[in-house]
Amino acid sequence: MSNSSSSLDISPKTLIGVGVGLAVVGGASFFLYRRYLQYRDAMPQKWRRVGTLQRINLFPVKSCAPLNLTPDLEYDCDVLGLSFEGIRDRTLMVLDESNTMVTARGYPQMLWIKSRKVSANGLIFSAPGMPDLEFDFENLQSPGQDLHTSVWGAPVDAMICGDRFNKWFSQFILKTETGLKLVHYPYPKAVKIINPRLKHMPYIRQVDSGTFNDATSYMLMNLSSVADLNTRIKNPVDPLQFRGNFELKADVDEPYAEDHWQWVRIGEEAVFRSVAPCTRCILPNINVNTAERDIDGEPLKTLRSFRLFNYSSPALGIHLGLRQPGKVKANDVVYVEDK
Repeated sequence: MSNSSSSLDISPKTLIGVGVGLAVVGGASFFLYRRYLQYRDAMPQKWRRVGTLQRINLFPVKSCAPLNLTPDLEYDCDVLGLSFEGIRDRTLMVLDESNTMVTARGYPQMLWIKSRKVSANGLIFSAPGMPDLEFDFENLQSPGQDLHTSVWGAPVDAMICGDRFNKWFSQFILKTETGLKLVHYPYPKAVKIINPRLKHMPYIRQVDSGTFNDATSYMLMNLSSVADLNTRIKNPVDPLQFRGNFELKADVDEPYAEDHWQWVRIGEEAVFRSVAPCTRCILPNINVNTAERDIDGEPLKTLRSFRLFNYSSPALGIHLGLRQPGKVKANDVVYVEDK
C-alpha cells in the first residue's frame, strides 16, 4: 500500500525532459518577442508629406539662447542630438555650488545669454552688460575631475570648463564673483538613464536621452499647435519659448496632429521615432525677448485647461528619438508615416 503522505516520485529523466521543454518554450517566446520588437520598430515603407522645417534651434548651453546661425546651413543629426561643425546641442550646462543644474526657470535672464560660432570648435558668449567671452571646446582648462550631477532625476557626470567661465556666468546670473560652474558633457554617446517620468513609454530607448537634455535628444513643435494656443491667450507666445529643435510649418493647418504621429522623417535621410509627448514646466511662461514671467501664468495656465490628459503637466510638442542619422536644413520637407 502506498503512503499518502509521501512526496511525488519524479525521475531524473522526467525532470530533464521538463527542463528541456521549458527551455524550448522560453526560447520560442524570446524569439517571438524579438520578432515583435523588430516589427514594432520597423521604419515605415510609405511616407506622406506634412510640411516643411521652418526653423532649427541648437542650444549650446542648456536654458540659454539658441546658437546664432544663418538659416540656410545644414545640421547633422546623430544619436546624441543636433550638431553643427563641432558645436552640439545642450553639451554645456550651468551648475550651482551643490552641483544642481541651474536653468531659466529660476533665473530667466539666462535666456539673454547668446552664443555665436567663431571657429571650428569655438564660440563667443555675450550677455547684456558683460564683456564677450571666448570658448573653445578643444582648449578647456578643466581640472580633469568629474562632477556628479543630474537632469530631472537622471544622474550624469560632467566636466568643469574652467574658472573664467565660472566667474563670467556667476557675474551675469548671480551678480557675484562665484557661485556657479559651467560644465560640459564629455561622452561620445548617451549615458543618462531614461528620464524617470518617461520610462513607461513603450518606444523610448536609453540612447534617446541625449546630452544634458531634459528628456530626449530631439523635440519637435508643430507651429499650427502654437498658433491655436495663441488664439486662446491674451498675449501670444513666441514658439521659441517651447525650446524645440525643430519648428514645423504644416502644409495643412492641423493643430495637435503631432499627437498621433509615430514616425517623422526630415529631408531624405534623418528618421525619428516619436517616443513621448513633451509635458511642460513653467519655462514657456517666460518671454524670450524680455526674460519676464507672464503675470497671468500663461501659456501654461491655458494649456492646463485642455492639454493635461493623464499627465501631471500639460503636453505640447513631441519628443523624438533618432532611428536613422542624417543631415537637415531649414525648408526641408517633413514626412510622417503613411498608414
